[in-house]
Amino acid sequence: MKSSFVKTRLLFLFLFVGMQFFACAQNGVTFLQYEGTSGPGKGKHIVLVAGDDEYRSEESMPMLAKILSNRYGFKTTVLFPIEPSTGNIVPNYQNNIPGLEHLESADLMIMLIRFRELPDEQSKYIENFLKAGKPIIGLRTSTHAFAYSKNLTSPFAKWAFNSKTEGWERGFGQRIFGETWVNHHGYHAKEGTRALIDGVKQMNDHPVLRGVKDIWGPSDVYGIKNLPKEADVLVYGQSTAGMEDKAPLMWEKSVMPIAWTKPYQIEGGKQGMAFASTMGASLDFQSADLRRLVINASFWLMGMGDMVKPDLNVDYVGSYQPTNFGFDTFRKGMRVADFK
Repeated sequence: MKSSFVKTRLLFLFLFVGMQFFACAQNGVTFLQYEGTSGPGKGKHIVLVAGDDEYRSEESMPMLAKILSNRYGFKTTVLFPIEPSTGNIVPNYQNNIPGLEHLESADLMIMLIRFRELPDEQSKYIENFLKAGKPIIGLRTSTHAFAYSKNLTSPFAKWAFNSKTEGWERGFGQRIFGETWVNHHGYHAKEGTRALIDGVKQMNDHPVLRGVKDIWGPSDVYGIKNLPKEADVLVYGQSTAGMEDKAPLMWEKSVMPIAWTKPYQIEGGKQGMAFASTMGASLDFQSADLRRLVINASFWLMGMGDMVKPDLNVDYVGSYQPTNFGFDTFRKGMRVADFK
């Protein structure tokens, strides 16, 4: 009798915990999901992954998701770094981005993450996505998306930005996007970035650049020195002498690539295509043409380049009030539902 009672209680506890987990793994609690309205993207799924501790990707990824879903019909899913003990979005919590299983049905992944060390079971979804050769966009710190200091025996430790593993030198950023962390070429938090749109004449007709005329952002230019020959630079950037839109260009500094495309392929996988930009702070996305650049790239990567028109609507859906970048300056106590 006692044994039966204990078993019953254990079963009840198991079911209760399982129901609680199921209840939490839902839209607006651990992730955001927008079902696409009518439009050219109907039937396609884009997963946007936030997870950096400086540039407020938790603000920019939902904004982009709403534009892609509301204006163009894509189904979009936004994932966040969640602190398990509180359920809050905590950008500097490096070890948890729940919901990566949504990549199984994704047609495109957009990431802005920095120095993550995720559980292997989460990283596996990213690996499977890459093995399928699906397209990926990496913004700003995604060149140094991963850093491993604890689980050095993980099969994904080779993704670390400073990896020395053969074939994965300089890690995920180098292998997938063509670059890792190098340096702040611009004076960080003192200088901004002006895009030189006509800097690559042979690329002016590229679908990703249609309608893109002017991009300025307050985040500084990143140093680039390892881009492989198969990368096609679309846009170069110049440092500005100040963090204001009208700040003069600093021609004494060399220009750097700030947006490019690159094919990728990992072991056992198909070849895919990546688009990368070293811009992407939440404040940068106040530039309509930076939003246009990323949305154009999304269309192009999914084989919809002929649908990219110079006047695609990239206006915000609802309000967008980004906060300044900085470490530990994120809004405390944020829940996923706050961005819904």
